[in-house]
Amino acid sequence: MSTPFYVSPEQLMKDRADFARKGIARGRSLTAVQYADGVLLVTENPSQALHKVSELYDRLAFAAVGRYNEFENLRIAGVRLADMRGYAYDRRDVTGRGLANAYAQTLGTIFSSGGEKPYEVEIFVAEVGATAADDQIYRLTYEGRVADEHGFAVMGGDADTVSAYLKEHYTDGASLDAALAVAVAALGHSSDERGQVQDRVIPVEDLEVAVLDRTRTQPRKFRRILPAKLAELLGDRGPAEAAPEAHSSETPTNGGPEEPPVAPPLA
Repeated sequence: MSTPFYVSPEQLMKDRADFARKGIARGRSLTAVQYADGVLLVTENPSQALHKVSELYDRLAFAAVGRYNEFENLRIAGVRLADMRGYAYDRRDVTGRGLANAYAQTLGTIFSSGGEKPYEVEIFVAEVGATAADDQIYRLTYEGRVADEHGFAVMGGDADTVSAYLKEHYTDGASLDAALAVAVAALGHSSDERGQVQDRVIPVEDLEVAVLDRTRTQPRKFRRILPAKLAELLGDRGPAEAAPEAHSSETPTNGGPEEPPVAPPLA
């Protein structure tokens, strides 16, 4: 009888974390930015049908990077939980903190389980309040950690470079058009394969933008900004440059999310 192969728990967790991080890094960056009237969510996504930013409930939005099939399952579960809680209790009882905690438990359980691979996703749960001080942005990692972000946050892709740009140019309480211009410029400010930082003008058609707007009179505060309105808000930015050939888990050659050609997951 052969001796079973032993892997220490520390090494196993490290391998699972490295696996998840590499999958998330293959996606394009997504940023959440607080502005004067709410929360702005911006990402580069050539697909017009398969969204990375969606509505969760009246004042809540969901955004994710990583494997599309995995974060879409999480989004659907979040919508169902929010609907059930709002129906059973009160719509005001559906909060970003409650949904973030539910996502954290799910992701933490999957990551620590030895029976399946960890989810290659990171998530934003954003909530708009009555005032700017009440706005919330929760960031959830593949291992179930929750962070309460303020001002702006970035995940996926070259997040460090994009975050450094936002840290230098972000202004608290900016208008929508100013916050949008900074967020889009930050997404175009990224490192290439050789590690050199370059600035790229992202085509309007490749942007996915949505806001949680507290000034809307209806209970649902989520609103998508379509390309025609985006072009008006962004103005003339010079010649657009499409993204290089994607190695993303979200964007294949036909423009829609799919899983990248990687080695089969471990059994």
